[in-house]
Amino acid sequence: MKTKLDIAKNWLPRYTGTQIDEFGDYLLITNFQNYIEKFAEKFNCEIKGENRPMKTATNSAGLSIINYGMGSANAATIMDLLIAREPKGVLFLGKCGGLKDSTEIGHFILPTAAIRGDGTSNDYFPPEVPALPSFKLHKFVSDKIVKRDLEYRTGVVYTTNRRVWEWDENFKSYLRKIGAIGIDMETATIFIVGYANQIARGALLLVSDLPMIPEGIKTEESDRMVTENFVDLHLEIGIEAMTDIGSKGEQIKHFTF
Repeated sequence: MKTKLDIAKNWLPRYTGTQIDEFGDYLLITNFQNYIEKFAEKFNCEIKGENRPMKTATNSAGLSIINYGMGSANAATIMDLLIAREPKGVLFLGKCGGLKDSTEIGHFILPTAAIRGDGTSNDYFPPEVPALPSFKLHKFVSDKIVKRDLEYRTGVVYTTNRRVWEWDENFKSYLRKIGAIGIDMETATIFIVGYANQIARGALLLVSDLPMIPEGIKTEESDRMVTENFVDLHLEIGIEAMTDIGSKGEQIKHFTF
């Protein structure tokens, strides 16, 4: 295997237990197993890769979903391996912490950009290169949210490779200073590696906790509440948006990289 593509073609099935031609043109990626399970139940399709690092499912319409694991390194891995499939669009369904008073649990965020505190993205581009989504993909997602008479937030999210930071007042002061609307572990990585691999990409984030205040830090109980009240809607919006793009056959990219 002499090229990146050679490696990706070998590793994508190895990591997922799914053959390359079994993936659809459009994909949802997530880091939560219950999203895969709900998708498979909804469409009565098989979950593949049960004994592999990444689980997948694909419905009869050709929409696939992948649980890539957690963190920026895993997010970069799946966005690299997907060059074997050359998808037409990838939407990340993730959760984030809300950093501003205007963000509440259950709100959706369509990030306009992500600050690269992940570290992983530095292996792809210099730090001054912005981490951006494919805005036309976000337009499809926005349309689906608006049609449901729901609100969503836009803004810059901060992506970090750090966990258990919620006690650190210095780090929290930094987050206030930069004015980010949310914090997660993958969005910037997905945007940058998608850009590097010429993959149209976006992110629909669900605010699952409010980590700037002690009572807002995620617990098992609060996470269960978010799952019960908001995860189904989160997944549905993602499915509708990516299915709509596929059915219309509309190009997301309008330029040559």
